[in-house]
Amino acid sequence: MTMHSFHRPSGRALAAVLMLTAAFAAQAQSSAATDPRGRWITANGNLEVELAPCGTALCGTVTKVLGNRSMAPGGGDMQPADGRPALGMTLLKDFTPVDATDPSRPPTEWAGQIYNRENGKTYSCNMSVSTTGNPAGELLLRAYVGLPLFGKTQRWVRAASDN
Repeated sequence: MTMHSFHRPSGRALAAVLMLTAAFAAQAQSSAATDPRGRWITANGNLEVELAPCGTALCGTVTKVLGNRSMAPGGGDMQPADGRPALGMTLLKDFTPVDATDPSRPPTEWAGQIYNRENGKTYSCNMSVSTTGNPAGELLLRAYVGLPLFGKTQRWVRAASDN
């Protein structure tokens, strides 16, 4: 009776496989963490916005109304210039990747428009996701007129999962 011997991988080979697996997992997590799609709570905590594909771009639609605080200093009750109900309103639209030249790398910044229902105006906007200080991520929205240099950045937090 012949016994077959199986070659066990060396410690180095096993370590290399584990490191490679960890690298792929980290990249997948990093890509997921910087993906802006999903639900976000606006900077003033008033609205939950679902960021999802709409055609070839990303758009953000209000899925829950959580409050009615103004973005102005003091944060009293907001008197929106737009009298339409917030629920179902599209606040973010036409967001496309800024640099999509390398299809093997996921985009890290998008450009589109943001609507401010408090004053009824639409602004140019750059969007990215930061995981610095918040593993769940923060949506950074830089609204501006003319040049981003003269804009204002809002930080939206990822909504808690309903699971």
